[in-house]
Amino acid sequence: MPRIERKYMAHYLDAAKPSAVPGTPSYVRLGKDLEEYSPEMSAEVEKSKNICGETSVLLSGYEKSGSVEPYYAEKGDPLFERLQEIVDGMLVLDDCRSTLVDVHLWEEAMEGAYPAVRWDVVIEVSSHGGDTTGYQIPFTLHYTGARAAGTFDPSKKTFTEASA
Repeated sequence: MPRIERKYMAHYLDAAKPSAVPGTPSYVRLGKDLEEYSPEMSAEVEKSKNICGETSVLLSGYEKSGSVEPYYAEKGDPLFERLQEIVDGMLVLDDCRSTLVDVHLWEEAMEGAYPAVRWDVVIEVSSHGGDTTGYQIPFTLHYTGARAAGTFDPSKKTFTEASA
């Protein structure tokens, strides 16, 4: 079985500003200038050993997060505008919430849409500035755990939740 190339696991972040009309996301694909995006699962694991010498393992959940670094700002890019708004306004709480869609481009598309999972995330801007290579705004996405399966159409940049 052939390996799946990294480019076929696509990540689209909703860059719509908090003041945007609810339900009108503005998805931007992560990846330009980004050599790696590997969300850490950070499993919550509890181990205990009983008197028989057996080990019991309980995996109770995950605290998933992913770092986007570097991120080079580009004028006119909706994601840059969203991140700069967080920087300038020192936004917190719900003003930093967004959604991220993981799209499985290696699977078969149906009417232009691929299987996908939409995650609720919180954007944490870690710094801004950078060196002479350009203005940078690295950030971390903290997954809240809320997710929905569905499909994503990359040409229309729309997510459709699967019916239950």
